[in-house]
Amino acid sequence: MSQIDSPAMSATSARPTFVRWRILGLLVAISFVSYLLRGNLSIAAPAMMADLQLSEIQWGWVMSAFPLGYALFQFPGGVWGGQVGPRKALMLIVVAWAVLVALTAAIPSPSMASTTVLLGALIGVQFLVGVAHAPVFPVVAASIERWFPVAGWALPNGLTSSGLTIGLAVTASALPWLIEAYGWRLAFVMLAPCALAIAALWWWHARDRPTQHPSANTAEVAMISGGRAPDGIDEAVEVGSGAEPVWLRVLKNRDALLVTLSYACMNFVFYVVFSWGFYYLVKVRGFGEQDAGFLTSAQWIGAGIGAALGGWIGDRLCRRLGLRWGCRWPIVIGLLASAALLLGVALHPKAEVAAALLGLCFFFNQTTEGPYWATATAIGGRHAGAAGGFMNTGANLMGFVNALLLAAVAQAFGWTVAIAIGAGFAVAGAVLILFVRADRQVEQSA
Repeated sequence: MSQIDSPAMSATSARPTFVRWRILGLLVAISFVSYLLRGNLSIAAPAMMADLQLSEIQWGWVMSAFPLGYALFQFPGGVWGGQVGPRKALMLIVVAWAVLVALTAAIPSPSMASTTVLLGALIGVQFLVGVAHAPVFPVVAASIERWFPVAGWALPNGLTSSGLTIGLAVTASALPWLIEAYGWRLAFVMLAPCALAIAALWWWHARDRPTQHPSANTAEVAMISGGRAPDGIDEAVEVGSGAEPVWLRVLKNRDALLVTLSYACMNFVFYVVFSWGFYYLVKVRGFGEQDAGFLTSAQWIGAGIGAALGGWIGDRLCRRLGLRWGCRWPIVIGLLASAALLLGVALHPKAEVAAALLGLCFFFNQTTEGPYWATATAIGGRHAGAAGGFMNTGANLMGFVNALLLAAVAQAFGWTVAIAIGAGFAVAGAVLILFVRADRQVEQSA
């Protein structure tokens, strides 16, 4: 007899256990490790370019490989994660991260291979790194959908976003020291065990559903299951039973499309800070590199706080107002605040004020993360991984748009206009989310 079914457990089931929060702690750790490993290439760029004798143009091709693989495999990765289950899916992809970061360190040197060979190898490995990282947040969202009650998804998703910002902050501060002390190859190899450790811990403790976990009592299972339809048949069975495939249902869903477009607009602002923030502070506003590095780290810490706060507020509003407006309000407020602050960044004459406004803009931008993922989770239901993958595909394709558009506009019209464009995207995202119905699910079964 399992612990869930035992009479002793039934007698004490008035108070739910807290297994879901341990699961969330592991998901936050996975998010942390994801960004700890995926942010290493940009930090190691000077050392790697010098060692491999690559030009800026050649390095640009290397840097483009990750986001291409990452964007293309968001949606397929989310569908795959829903079919095999979050426990197995996350274990496999985290192990793949460790293998690929070690392969990056094994790229041949110019004395052993031609520039064409080593450049092709580095581009190929980085594309695979993007592919391996692509499913992580759709699958994390699917796990949160299964482990947390309805109207309780925004805070967990916000906390996983906080985990990734902390991962980037640690990478930015620790990796330069490791590279200086041991070289970039050994520094990369030293990061791999972090992925293997969290993969083993996840596989040991996690389960796909609360009913499968021996430590989750009946009260916790009942609380998580409240307000849901029965699970019905699994996604893999549906696909093989003549039902319309899950991926097609998501692609055809109006609300899934609209939340994807809105999230893509929000991510345009994200990429203003992520891709151009440091450059803007140094080259346009005249900060020294050390000062700009300090400001950038502070921005990421503030963004992590914003993601957690936005998720907490989103869940409270969802319980009070329902999924439709509870998910909408934090996004609308966060995006409109981001738009106003970004205009201030573009127009204010003082560099110190502009830097502070940019940090506040990133804070409000990240308050929308939890509510966005809660919206995708609510729309997807049992297919939250596919819905989240679709939404995140649009978000990361926006990274390509941002890189091309801001550079072209800045060259033609100056950085004031380029930065101000982000405000227009933020307003567009706020308008689009008003048409999204988070209380209306994709068809769940045949």
